[in-house]
Amino acid sequence: MPECPSGVVEEETFKGIYSQFFPHGDSTTYAHFLFNAFDTTQSGLVSFEDFVLGLSVLLRGTTHEKLNWAFNLYDINKDGYITKEEMLDIVRAIYDMMGKCTYPILREEIPRQHVDTFFQKMDKNKDGVVTIEEFIESCQKDENIMRSMQLFENAI
Repeated sequence: MPECPSGVVEEETFKGIYSQFFPHGDSTTYAHFLFNAFDTTQSGLVSFEDFVLGLSVLLRGTTHEKLNWAFNLYDINKDGYITKEEMLDIVRAIYDMMGKCTYPILREEIPRQHVDTFFQKMDKNKDGVVTIEEFIESCQKDENIMRSMQLFENAI
């Protein structure tokens, strides 16, 4: 792979590679979050092994492993909780990444509405944060989430 001849990739290179998948939007912020999820040692580098292990979880892992991985992606500061601000950052990054596919019809309040809906479902004790336990339990009870996770199983 010419972009990563050493077998490791730095964040800027990862963002450049990832941006090729979303040419009509700005994937920079989402790629940053994704890079941090793959960089399990927080070294600032993602090795080929780190990347393959992450993909392996997403494609072949158990439901619990996949949900743990997703929680780690959404828990931006890695403190064990998903806050409304973290989820809003993720949702906005997804909208930015989708670019022209979303922005002609997107109103500013839409990302916050998605976050509010997420917290209504997930924040069981209404303390303003979502724990890993709340996240996994809520996801496992949501048919749409479970169905979308099964799509990964048929990807390869």
